[in-house]
Amino acid sequence: MTRGNQREQDRLKAQKKAAAGQKKPKESAAGLAKRKEADAEILRAKQKKKDEEKAVAEGSKK
Repeated sequence: MTRGNQREQDRLKAQKKAAAGQKKPKESAAGLAKRKEADAEILRAKQKKKDEEKAVAEGSKK
């Protein structure tokens, strides 16, 4: 019966997928906070650079 074989193949495929998902380590709370702070610092630097460029552009218009 092909139906039984397909069911078995699907079960094996689902097991492999579940096992692959379990291998990824979870991020700790401290690591998450550290990454968020680093991301925020990067965004602040980008915003500061953008504000400086805007100020230079406005200064050259006058």
